[in-house]
Amino acid sequence: MSPPAALRDTGGAVVVVGGGLAGLACALHLAPAPVVLLTAAPLGAEAASALAQGGMAAAVGADDSTDLHLADTLAAGDGLCDPEIAALVVREAPEAVAALMSRGVRFDCGPDGRPLLGLEAAHCRRRILHMGGDATGAGIVRALVAAVRAAPSITVHEGVTALRLATHDGAVAGVLARAASGPVLFPASRVVIATGGIGGLYGATTNPPGAFGQGLALAARAGAALSDMEFVQFHPTALDLPGAAPLPLISEAVRGEGATLIDETGARFIDELAPRDVVARAVARQLAAGHRVFLDARTRPGAGFAARFPGIAAICRDAGLDPARDPIPVCPAAHYHMGGIAVDAEGRASLPGLWACGEAASTGLHGANRLASNSLTEAAVFGRIVAESLGGYAAPAPCPAVPALPAMPDPATVRPLVSRALGVTRDGPALREAIARLLPMAMGDGPQADPAAVALIAAVAAHDREESRGGHYRADFPARAAVARRSRLTLPEAVARARGLTASGAGQIPRPADPSLPLRRSA
Repeated sequence: MSPPAALRDTGGAVVVVGGGLAGLACALHLAPAPVVLLTAAPLGAEAASALAQGGMAAAVGADDSTDLHLADTLAAGDGLCDPEIAALVVREAPEAVAALMSRGVRFDCGPDGRPLLGLEAAHCRRRILHMGGDATGAGIVRALVAAVRAAPSITVHEGVTALRLATHDGAVAGVLARAASGPVLFPASRVVIATGGIGGLYGATTNPPGAFGQGLALAARAGAALSDMEFVQFHPTALDLPGAAPLPLISEAVRGEGATLIDETGARFIDELAPRDVVARAVARQLAAGHRVFLDARTRPGAGFAARFPGIAAICRDAGLDPARDPIPVCPAAHYHMGGIAVDAEGRASLPGLWACGEAASTGLHGANRLASNSLTEAAVFGRIVAESLGGYAAPAPCPAVPALPAMPDPATVRPLVSRALGVTRDGPALREAIARLLPMAMGDGPQADPAAVALIAAVAAHDREESRGGHYRADFPARAAVARRSRLTLPEAVARARGLTASGAGQIPRPADPSLPLRRSA
């Protein structure tokens, strides 16, 4: 039996869980109101934000407009974006850029002092701001971490893993966590989840290993609804480096500068700037057919590669490659989750007292397929929106019912199921088999329970979406449905659906010979 949780006096502060861009921005926008920020890793570390190479999308160029940015966002979202949310985010993007600059972020600029804007897939204009060439996320997070540490209103607790939300009368009442000293309860009537995505549920991912959806599990276990869980974006050009976790990312900006995708014979097989889901499936098909796939940057950017992409050049150099002379071996990898905790236009979840922002939230901005570099933009914009919403929420001091402390989560046993059934290509039999195996894990009390619960909701949503749209591709339902619909599930609803499938015997369907295309192919 676990020892009783120590009560940590928060003084009525907002509790923010997560130390990436969204959580840091939210905490800073709340100042001078008191904030308690919890992060399992050192502040800013193990955050996907810090790994973002491509940059931040905003219509700040002379030839650009928010209308053009909105049109590109909606087109990439494949009919599933919330148009009002998308319009809000692209409209607020330039202001979010200015706010980051006021906190010490220094985007790359030319001699005239204007930002150097990059081009990425599915954008009709150069609108991607960078920092340090290909170290945008790291630079932004570094600046915001410094600002948070300097803010007297923000109390940071590092090495603290949030494991459950405490509730009272159907509303949030605190966060139960494990620290080095043991269980700790942080009472709070206002909690923000900003814990990132679910890439860590996959064997091949560009996300930090710890990004396996624990924030989503917190929300789901407390009764909050999750939305669009089936939509996962696979980056088509992760460095094919067996054993690496995460897989190093070869930014889409490299293709924006003219690099091409080729097989081992040197033949091109896809428009490199097509939407990411299209490119990822094309790369996966090549790998499944026994080919190797390479990103060829020898001509463009060519000799200027290291100057334009110093971080990627260093990654390649460590792997024994010189991008100016050597084609770069690549493979698809789980990269970004369009789904997450269902929130409204103010970032409020269905559970009173709970907000979410960043990749952990499903705002409707990204629809079925995120437009490149809109993720940092969304995190910055909704960090401010959530902070403003929190200021208008009044709730009595919580009297939490302290939940039992679960085991520390470990997704190791879940990863093979997710990688196989929820990969670049899905089908019904593989999804039903995964659901049958995930259900008992999710209902258990072992370390795999929370990762399995998140994966179960995603698998049920993917099984029920009998169409192909954006990042969700069903080999048995390749057509796009005539009517777009978003999905929304609570954990009890997903469990009931899974039990129905299992009871019918669907979960015992024999495994097909080739249920999905592989995410990678090692040399």
